[in-house]
Amino acid sequence: SRDRGDGTSASAFLAAPGLSRAAVPRVSINQPLQMALNYNDPAVAEEFSKVQGMEYDDVVTELAQSGVRAPATMGDMEVKLMLVELRMMGSSASNKQKKRPDKFSSKFEEALWTKPVFAAMYEDLKAKGDHNSMNVVAEYLNEGADAKARYYSSYGALIDQAEAALNAKPEVTSPKVKFSGFPSNMGETGLQMTLQALGEVVEFSCAESDDFPVLVGEVTFADIESAKKAIDQYDGMDMGMGEKLQMMSV
Repeated sequence: SRDRGDGTSASAFLAAPGLSRAAVPRVSINQPLQMALNYNDPAVAEEFSKVQGMEYDDVVTELAQSGVRAPATMGDMEVKLMLVELRMMGSSASNKQKKRPDKFSSKFEEALWTKPVFAAMYEDLKAKGDHNSMNVVAEYLNEGADAKARYYSSYGALIDQAEAALNAKPEVTSPKVKFSGFPSNMGETGLQMTLQALGEVVEFSCAESDDFPVLVGEVTFADIESAKKAIDQYDGMDMGMGEKLQMMSV
């Protein structure tokens, strides 16, 4: 049936072939979308044509994967229109330049911003439309050992891949490094001297974070080798300031 009797779509709880229900990533069900699209817009019409041929349960599942609940009272066409709006909202958001949040809402969000190898892995899953794997990875980031115990028998290779991506150091291709997490009591001069010990610095700027008593900024070394040295030495170091040092090649 389409509904379990408690207003939750049954499709959000269906296990993939060969997987136990415990191995299916959980989804967050929030409030339904309020539809307000111009269906004379060619882009909207094109998206609607893609959704029109989908099965009801597939539509409900995609909505649920994005945290949107399809009410049990909605018919086939209504949930499809809801999915069209969701996809168009996502498309609109992706066309805007993303700004790093001042404070991360979860460990998963933090990893997307601070671990470029992991972010690339997650984007690959998204491009493939692998929603189950996307949810497993997100839960693993947020819940750690609990999620690993829950999913490892079915998603072991994926979790191993996520761990490797989280620990991987991205290739350093520029002498410019963006940093955050150095204690603010080092001061601008003290931090610049610390970095100069690793190699000649040609440009340097920093300021105190609004959220923590730490310094954030950028440093440009005279060569890539010095930048690599700085990243190897300081990236991920815990300075006891509420967040680990982050050193990223830009």
